Amino acid sequence: MVMHFTSCINRPPYEAASGFLQVTSGCSHASCAFCSYFKDTRFNKSPMEEIEADIKEIPDYFGAPERIFLQGADGFAADYDVLMKAAELIHKYVPSVKTIGGYARIDNFRNKTVEQLKNMKAAGFAEPYIGVESGDDNILKMVNKGYDAAFAREQMEKLTAAGMSFIANFLNGLGGACYGLAHAQKTAKIYEGMDISMIEVSSLTLVPKTILYRRREKGEFAEAGEHERLEEMQEFIRCLKNKTVFLSEHISVPFRAKANLPEDKEELINGIQKIMDNLPEEKMQAHRQMAANYF
Repeated sequence: MVMHFTSCINRPPYEAASGFLQVTSGCSHASCAFCSYFKDTRFNKSPMEEIEADIKEIPDYFGAPERIFLQGADGFAADYDVLMKAAELIHKYVPSVKTIGGYARIDNFRNKTVEQLKNMKAAGFAEPYIGVESGDDNILKMVNKGYDAAFAREQMEKLTAAGMSFIANFLNGLGGACYGLAHAQKTAKIYEGMDISMIEVSSLTLVPKTILYRRREKGEFAEAGEHERLEEMQEFIRCLKNKTVFLSEHISVPFRAKANLPEDKEELINGIQKIMDNLPEEKMQAHRQMAANYF
């Protein structure tokens, strides 16, 4: 039997050893001004019969994985009861699985209580990858994320109260030219005190068929320069107060790094400064043009 994947597998690099399962397809929002993913896939919640059939196939496709990474833009948009039943079936048919993760929008947790999140954690859900992107209300409105910083903070507080640590991201350069420092400061602020196991950074890369790309072509949006983006990254790291892991391995970022914060903060900031001192703007722009081909 063939598993029911509506689109290609989409995962972070560190989830390469995971098994994959679709409980939703597409994106429940599909309106972010910078995003080109899942535009050809209508959002849909998979029926339980389909989910169970796919879970039974996981050992044939993925062996004995220790982790399942839910597919789609936001698998946590599935209803609480569906996720709990899926977890029960995963542990029944794939006993090697210890944890269940996946991409999530922060509003996937709007209708899930702290008590329900505690139950989900007990069932094996752990470290969802949440695309918060920014803590700046002006930016969130500009790119049509569908929520403001206060709402994002409220949902992260629920996860933290439930003891469910999560992975968050920082979308470097999202505010455009001359807006990086405020973006960095406000995003670090909403992350303060949250149980974030890892922060992964990526950098805004405009591609055709996105709203921001069209705005740039019309002269309505000015991208931040490459050195400006790295200064923004330094400020974000400088302002972070979380004990977490900083990860830079996305193709949109011109350097690779994995660091423990706050212990490695100064070394990381100094390392970025060396890149700025030794890598000309033009070379980094060429890297971004290459990266755009992967989106």
